[in-house]
Amino acid sequence: MAEFIELSSELRRDARLIGLLFASTTSVIGSGWLFGAFYASRMAGPLAIWSWIVGGAIILLIALCFAELAALFPRSGAVVHMSHASHGDGLGRIWSWMLFLGYVAAPAIEAEAVVNYANNYLPYFIQPQSGVLTPIGFVVCVILLGIMALLNLLAVKVVLNVNSTITWWKIAVPALAIIVLIVAGTHSNVWASSHSSVWAADPHGYQFSGIFTALPAAGIMFSYLGFRAAIDFGGESSNPSRDIPLAVIGTVLICAVIYTLLQVAFLMALRPADLAHGWAQLSFKGQGGPFAGLAAGLGIGWLATLLYIDAYISPGGTGLMSMTGGARILFAVGEMNAGPRRLSALNAAKAPWLAVLVMWVVGVLFLLPFPAWKAMADYISSVATLTYGLGPIVLLVLRRNQPNLRRPFRLWGAEVLAPIAFICSNWIILWSGFKTNSILFGLVAAGFALYALYYHFVAKSPATDFGWRYIAWLLPWFGGMWMLSGLSGIDGGLAVLGFWPAVVTVTIWSLIVMWLALRSSLPAEETAEIMLRVGKTA
Repeated sequence: MAEFIELSSELRRDARLIGLLFASTTSVIGSGWLFGAFYASRMAGPLAIWSWIVGGAIILLIALCFAELAALFPRSGAVVHMSHASHGDGLGRIWSWMLFLGYVAAPAIEAEAVVNYANNYLPYFIQPQSGVLTPIGFVVCVILLGIMALLNLLAVKVVLNVNSTITWWKIAVPALAIIVLIVAGTHSNVWASSHSSVWAADPHGYQFSGIFTALPAAGIMFSYLGFRAAIDFGGESSNPSRDIPLAVIGTVLICAVIYTLLQVAFLMALRPADLAHGWAQLSFKGQGGPFAGLAAGLGIGWLATLLYIDAYISPGGTGLMSMTGGARILFAVGEMNAGPRRLSALNAAKAPWLAVLVMWVVGVLFLLPFPAWKAMADYISSVATLTYGLGPIVLLVLRRNQPNLRRPFRLWGAEVLAPIAFICSNWIILWSGFKTNSILFGLVAAGFALYALYYHFVAKSPATDFGWRYIAWLLPWFGGMWMLSGLSGIDGGLAVLGFWPAVVTVTIWSLIVMWLALRSSLPAEETAEIMLRVGKTA
């Protein structure tokens, strides 16, 4: 085993544009494409195509905000540093652990995706009725997570080289599936506009609102989440000011096109018999591995076999990058003293070994409360989207506090686009539904309470340094979103507000929260001090 040493300021800067682009791309194209189209079709029918387009547009708005910020914070785990710069160390600590909660579950869900597909021909991993992991399935997931962790102990250049090879495969296989399924679907006459066409089947089985509720619930937002991987490698980029924005924006555009075409191909490959009980009960043989099942049903055995092989590679590559990104978040947590300093410990290969170990251990624990792919996708979509909301706010704070700062990438129209991005992130939280949001905000509240108790009564740090006046706006944001979610009729809400009235109310509330957040931000001189401190990190 490599010798473990403390070298937190000596990360290797070996990551180049293609490596960063592929790191983000492979983080996006994972298990989401294997399952997302199936669940989106159940919720939105043929309108699911628009779900991927809308989801891509929302993520692009958010990514544009992060692209400007990433060029200002070319550090590993940069999203941690950003939160410190706008509202101080108090928000930075809270956000750090929220980011961790979003990252740590991602490798686990990719491991679950592997065993879900494998269960089609090795029926030992998933319980037939509940769809949750069997004890054997759990053990296999733990082993898969361990392999991802071991690979992350290698030098970042090696990890990115391995990932680049995987990414070519991960782009080629979905592209091939798109072409073959569309051609096969056309020749099967399911594209015809007749009474037997799937496009005309069960026209009352879905609603226009399904376009939006499918974004979190069908795993669409989860499928796009990996765009931040290039940001996480900021401290290991050879030319971060140029390469990070290009990698972030390029990833979203490439993956939005691929995902949208995959949804088209999925719909074209369906047969009317698959919809005998309507879109909500869409069912066909082999649906546990949806794309492979469709290929087999169309008699394209070689494609089904290829997709079963890809079910190991695509989720595996995404899980690898997710663990890498999460380890960089923990590395930054240690650097900024938002957690134990030992988290920034590096081994002889300059990899954050303790952070990787924590990612593996906690990732295993996440297999217990969320032992099914869709349940974990709902959770990750919600917590990750919540953390995305801070990006537009930090962008506007830095525009105001540091107007003369050199910006290698400057977002045009940020005064308009950043508020829209913040509103969109809150819409996703609303559409996640009351049950999911109750779990989400319950975890956040519990974590905050534990942090406050530790800070005041265990560490006995000065109350004046906690930063209450800079983080008080989080209460109306989180509490207000939870209440509005409860008033809506989405997934357990009281249905006091209809779908569109809830959307309008969240829009207004988002603007109020953003105003409060800007009023509560650090003075310009304190922002400058923190950015100088960030500049001394790895």
